[in-house]
Amino acid sequence: MTSISPAAVPRRTIVKGSVLAAALSAVPASAHAGTVRTAPRQSPAGIALVRKRLTLPSGLATGDVTSDSAVLWSRASGPGRMTAVLRAVDGGGEILRGRGAFERVMKGPRATQASDFTAKIHAGNLPSNTRFALDISFEDDGGAGGESVRGTFRTAPDAGTYNGRGRNGDSNNGGDAPSSSAQSFVWTGDTAGQGWGINEEIGGMRGYRAMHQTRPDFFIHSGDTVYADGPLAETVVEKDGQVWRNLVTEEVSKVAETLTEFRGRHRYNSMDANMRAMFADVPVIANWDDHETTNNWYPGEILDDPRYTVRDVNTLAARGRQAWQENMPIADSAALWRPGTFDDAGQYQPARIYRKISRGPQLDIFCLDMRTFKSPNTDGKEAYATSILGQEQVDWLIREVSKSKATWKVIAADLPLGIIVPDGAVNQESLANRDPGAPLGRELEIAGVLGAFKRNRVKNIVWLTADVHYCAAHHYSPERAAFTDFDPFWEFVAGPIAAGSFGPNAMDGTFGPEVVFSKAGKFAGESPRDGENQFFGHVQLDSDTFTVSLRNANGATVFSKVLTPQR
Repeated sequence: MTSISPAAVPRRTIVKGSVLAAALSAVPASAHAGTVRTAPRQSPAGIALVRKRLTLPSGLATGDVTSDSAVLWSRASGPGRMTAVLRAVDGGGEILRGRGAFERVMKGPRATQASDFTAKIHAGNLPSNTRFALDISFEDDGGAGGESVRGTFRTAPDAGTYNGRGRNGDSNNGGDAPSSSAQSFVWTGDTAGQGWGINEEIGGMRGYRAMHQTRPDFFIHSGDTVYADGPLAETVVEKDGQVWRNLVTEEVSKVAETLTEFRGRHRYNSMDANMRAMFADVPVIANWDDHETTNNWYPGEILDDPRYTVRDVNTLAARGRQAWQENMPIADSAALWRPGTFDDAGQYQPARIYRKISRGPQLDIFCLDMRTFKSPNTDGKEAYATSILGQEQVDWLIREVSKSKATWKVIAADLPLGIIVPDGAVNQESLANRDPGAPLGRELEIAGVLGAFKRNRVKNIVWLTADVHYCAAHHYSPERAAFTDFDPFWEFVAGPIAAGSFGPNAMDGTFGPEVVFSKAGKFAGESPRDGENQFFGHVQLDSDTFTVSLRNANGATVFSKVLTPQR
């Protein structure tokens, strides 16, 4: 037999083999035992074959976790039916017996090639403020059980939780729940962009590890969950001469155009051990933005980019959105009011993903979609309102925020409000238009939202976003603004978490922003190597305070602000 030296094996082959080996070696010996049925199947030639058990190559995740529900997600290595086991546990991870005990076995949908072997279960009627151990596995079509992977999550407090007591005076379930309705979360955006992928020589995507180490109750991914338009090379020479070494797969070697290539972007990010570990422990609330499809896209756009053979953005967006929704632990389109389709004019009209996630009496999250209903990128100075949310979403946002009884209303946006984000020399990607005067274009839509919040006397609104690849704290107030019909509010910006650093950008004065703090990279496109200019935000929510800190990928706090609620 001819021997093959490691140097002769293509790097992509090494990556795929090493990932599989790592996944198998990570499973305890006891987990390997008994997971493959011993009865062999026969090949046409009569040779006995042992059926390979199904594995979970992308780990597992939970998402959109409320006081009584959660979305459970995973991907199988082949066709099979998903099974999830939920058990209430104490702070040490021990299964609760007697009072507070909870166990449920749920059979999910069959994972098939049509969903890239991903599957989700919508778990409802869960006890609030409870820590769960979650075990997910897939059973193949022959009935053989596969690898089981464990995760954990905690449901939010409910409206009856106060000072550690539930509605019936019972102590909080789960042992590690705080003595009140306190909770914490992190947010950021921008994963594997500008050519900076998974570099195992520096420990992979270390920003995910830093977020995980804060032990948050959930994570808001503010968009650019993947960079479908950013190919990854095996090596990149950094500005200081160091060589950055990416793991690579075939799907990330070019811009994504086919559904397979879009799916491959999500599979690639899940190869990072830090991301998999965090998603197994921390529920996700996901926005989507532009790079899940292509840079700065809007519905109806025709690309002028020689890298693409598919130039119709509607086609790319439909494929990118399918891959994104398959791989994010959010509700399926059937549970989100209407299926994705195209309207009579051929415009992309996907299932609605803007949504509210209730996190108990202290907090509601309003997750926006600032991409699907976006008007074409112009200079933004139209005398009439152009859309960034669309009228249906505007009406929903005003209605739901206004009737919210939660102390704090967090608006999770995938684009900033006052930061100027250019799309070329003249056009604008976000809503700011470089004109500090009265609202024009997309600004008129947001002015309507802010004015309605004031009229409806809504208090304690905080906007959180990413997108611009630096971190910042902005205070908006009418005494500094050209448009004055709104109440003051804060916007906090954090990112990137594993991409090139940029900024800071100029600000638009229409809504009176004050840049209280900002920190950016040393130069445009700076690599994530040292973690100093990669950022995430952290919020600690207690009974009387909402404490925001901006942190780098090494865990160091660079800014903090304590907000107290208005009554």
